Amino acid sequence: MEYLDEKDLDYIAIGAAVLGAGGGGDPYVGKLMAKAAIRKHGKVKMITVDELKDDSLIIPSAMMGAPAVMLEKLPNGGEPEAAFKALETHLGKKADAVMSIEAGGINSCIPIYTAACLGLPIVDADSMGRAFPELPMTTFGVAGLAATPMVVCDEKGNKLLIETVDNAWSETLARTATIAMGLASMISIYCVSGKELKDYGVRGTISLAREIGKKILMSYSEKTSPVEAILKLTAGVQLFEGKIKDVQRSLTTGFVCGKVFFDGIENDKGSSFEMDFQNENLVGFKNGIPAAMTPDLITVLDKETGMPITTENLKYGQRTSIIGMPCDKFWRTDAGIAQVGPRYFKYDLDYVPIEILNQKEEQDNVL
Repeated sequence: MEYLDEKDLDYIAIGAAVLGAGGGGDPYVGKLMAKAAIRKHGKVKMITVDELKDDSLIIPSAMMGAPAVMLEKLPNGGEPEAAFKALETHLGKKADAVMSIEAGGINSCIPIYTAACLGLPIVDADSMGRAFPELPMTTFGVAGLAATPMVVCDEKGNKLLIETVDNAWSETLARTATIAMGLASMISIYCVSGKELKDYGVRGTISLAREIGKKILMSYSEKTSPVEAILKLTAGVQLFEGKIKDVQRSLTTGFVCGKVFFDGIENDKGSSFEMDFQNENLVGFKNGIPAAMTPDLITVLDKETGMPITTENLKYGQRTSIIGMPCDKFWRTDAGIAQVGPRYFKYDLDYVPIEILNQKEEQDNVL
């Protein structure tokens, strides 16, 4: 057991944006909300999965929608708590802990905010080990657990309780409501028991995010490479160094969808990189050849500072390092690949792990 303070939030927000693979939303607003809640209510207790009883009730708290909207459509601050309490009321039971649904951006901070407001512990775990754009794309969903009952809440005070026949309908109905609410909402979803979280959760994601963020910030005073520190912590690989020459972005479907194009710099001068995203970065092509693909993580970092750049913040002229990181082993099962692999997103590609793609590139360079 340990306690999270305001400084921890600085680290977690940065590290979770790295793990978010471009998605999960810019953490800045969520970090400010969580810091304010800690100042008001005190530090947040963080517990491990093993500290939970099997019959404990854990409720994730999260933001849903197009992350770019959060740059202009600020929450009023009460939505996460309102959604959480409404779900407790429907269940007729108080939650024992809060958790993050994904390791990404704002959704690393919103559950800490909710935990602080309600005086509950937060579990050092999530259900993705990264961020994904759709509600069924969780380890819980792949394991057959229901996303509903869930509550969707907006800044006006509207609350919608959703119960569906399957998780695909949860995505359809919640996404429709979120679009009507202005493309961003706060949700409580995937109520799980302690036993279910022990069986299907991705452990240690908050502490990993904190360590990544701390390493990035410490690298400035230690004059070390923040990119190298991230790669070491995540068993990642550097995919490309490039300058953004174009970004194509659309918000019409309730996601941030688009493409970003890079021209190579330094060691990659003369090469090109193209990346597709749907809230999260999905597939990266170096010189037209796949270099990394979902469910492995692709993250764009500022080349000088190592700070992660989420998809809504990609801009022309940014000098970047693009890195890839292996996903949690859960996603490399047949069921996991069927749910979040490249073919689910309409790419005519079979999933190849990033370490194998990287080995092939190294071999080609030798030849």
